[in-house]
Amino acid sequence: MTSKFKIALAALALAASGITQAQTLLNGSYDVAREFYKDYNAAFIAHYKKTTGKDVKIDQSHAGSSAVARSVADGLDADVVTMNTSTDVEFLANAGVVAKDWAKRFPDNASPTTSTMLFLVRNGNPKGIKDWDDLTKPGIQVIVVNPKTGGNGRYTYLAAWGYAKKKGATDAQAAEFVGKLYKNVPVLGKGGRDATTAFLQRNIGDVLVTFESEVVSVNKEFGEGKVDAIYPSLSILTENPVAVVERTVAKKGTAELAKAYLDYLYSDEGQEIAAKHAMRPRSQAILKKHADIFKPIQLFTVQEMFGSLSEAQKVHFNDGGQFDKLYTVR
Repeated sequence: MTSKFKIALAALALAASGITQAQTLLNGSYDVAREFYKDYNAAFIAHYKKTTGKDVKIDQSHAGSSAVARSVADGLDADVVTMNTSTDVEFLANAGVVAKDWAKRFPDNASPTTSTMLFLVRNGNPKGIKDWDDLTKPGIQVIVVNPKTGGNGRYTYLAAWGYAKKKGATDAQAAEFVGKLYKNVPVLGKGGRDATTAFLQRNIGDVLVTFESEVVSVNKEFGEGKVDAIYPSLSILTENPVAVVERTVAKKGTAELAKAYLDYLYSDEGQEIAAKHAMRPRSQAILKKHADIFKPIQLFTVQEMFGSLSEAQKVHFNDGGQFDKLYTVR
């Protein structure tokens, strides 16, 4: 038997056993979603096997959402992106990597979950931090994500700006208010997980501004009782948009799998897993069921205060924008 014949037989045997049939899907996602997707991926793999009879392997790539978007634009073969800010998906749409009408491809603006920004303080809240005004006081150290590298950071900045405006501030006064807050920032995190590590492992700062969903992750990873979650009087509604990376699925033949993966986020099981990780489900029934996790908070939208995230990006976060004017890199 020739070696070529042996290789051909081996290939046939592998195909017959179904090993070669398992497709691999790569999800490019933001930092603080890693625990959620660990649970979600296991549920989806079981669901996909049950409904199609096919095996699938899911890989993850996590970083600050903007860093992930740049990696995908530069050639990372993610089949889907699951972000925490639409500007990062828009960036990929403008690069021709994601469909131009990506927001209409799935329900609810292609955002199966939402969240908001709140404060994590050290156990017992020793500095008595209750609202955004407290973050501007002398002697308070605030840990936030760099808005240039992560959606977490952009939403924190916009939440603070919107809070000032809702309290009647002019744009100049809002800029002054946000400037005071960033003067209290000793170090900018690259992404949500980096900021959490600075706060809890390196013990820097008095307060961490982050997504509501990060509370569950912190308690799981670092133990209950290390932090208290403080809900400010007002915060911003954050959306977690998803999209198929058309460039990759065309190359890999994974379009059907990628769509099924994102569709399942809207299923009752997907929404329940989101709730378990303190990501606000779009399903009103499941949201109500978990009222103990999702405390009522007055929320404003990006559209209401800034027109759109794309507009906010131009005014505040592009090079030379408002953020560059008020923050000097330490």
